[in-house]
Amino acid sequence: MGELIFIGLGLCGDTDISLRGLERIKSSNFIYAEFYTSLMSGFSTERFRRMTNREVSVLSRKDLEDDKGELILQKAAQGRIALLVPGDPLIATTHIDLRIRAEKRGIKTTIIHGASIISAVIGLSGLQNYKFGRSVTIPFSDDGYVSETPYNFIAENKERDLHTLCFLDIKAEEGRFMTVNESLKVLSILENKRREGVITPKSLAVGVARAGSEDVAVKAGYVRDLANYNFGEPPHSLVIPANRLHFMEAEALISLADAPEEVKEMAK
Repeated sequence: MGELIFIGLGLCGDTDISLRGLERIKSSNFIYAEFYTSLMSGFSTERFRRMTNREVSVLSRKDLEDDKGELILQKAAQGRIALLVPGDPLIATTHIDLRIRAEKRGIKTTIIHGASIISAVIGLSGLQNYKFGRSVTIPFSDDGYVSETPYNFIAENKERDLHTLCFLDIKAEEGRFMTVNESLKVLSILENKRREGVITPKSLAVGVARAGSEDVAVKAGYVRDLANYNFGEPPHSLVIPANRLHFMEAEALISLADAPEEVKEMAK
C-alpha cells in the first residue's frame, strides 16, 4: 500500500514549511494542498511550485469534506501522496477524519508538523498558555441566527478563571474572513441577549492579526475600544482573558500589546 503524508505549511508564507516537509514533497508522487481551513496571507501557490519544482493541485472543501477525501485516498492506495495544510496539519478535524479513513484502508500515514495558530496567538498575546481553557470558533451569522456557543464557552472559562482563544470564522471560497471587530460585534449581540456580564464594553480583549508574518498586529484593550480598532488585513484571532491576570501577564499585555495601564488592577 501507499502513504499519505500530512505536511504543515506553517502560519504565513511560502518559506514557513520545514526542511523535512520540503524533502517529503520532493519524494512524493502527487502533491495536494487545501487552503479553506485557514488563510495564509503570504503564500503564493505559483512561488511554491517554483521553489519546489513540483506541481501542486489545490483541493476544495467539497473534495475533502463532501467527497470524504476519496480522490486522495485512491491515489494514496498506490503511491506516496503529500497533503499540504496551513498551520499544523491535525488541528482541523477534517484532516483527522481523513487520516482515520486512510489507516482503515491500510494506507500508511505520516505527520510533519508545522507552526500552529494556537501556540502563535497564545504566545503573541502575552498570556500564559497553561491558563487557557477550551477554545471556540465564532461563526458568521448570515441567516440571522447567532450561535450562543462562543458566549457559553467564554463564560465557562471565566468562571474557572481561564482565558479563551477564539478562532474567527472563515469562508475561503467566498473570500470572507471574520475580523476582530466583527467577532466583538457578535459577542456584544449575545451579551445584550443574555445580560450575564460576560462580555461588556469594559471587558478586556486581545486581537491578533497575521500571526507569523512580518507585519503582525497585536492589540489589547477594552471591547469598546477594540471594536473600532483597525487591525488591517486578515487572518484575525481573538483572545478573551480571564477576570484575573498573573502580574507578568499584565506586564506583557502592557509592554507587548499596548494594553492600558489599568490592567495591572486585574493582576492578583
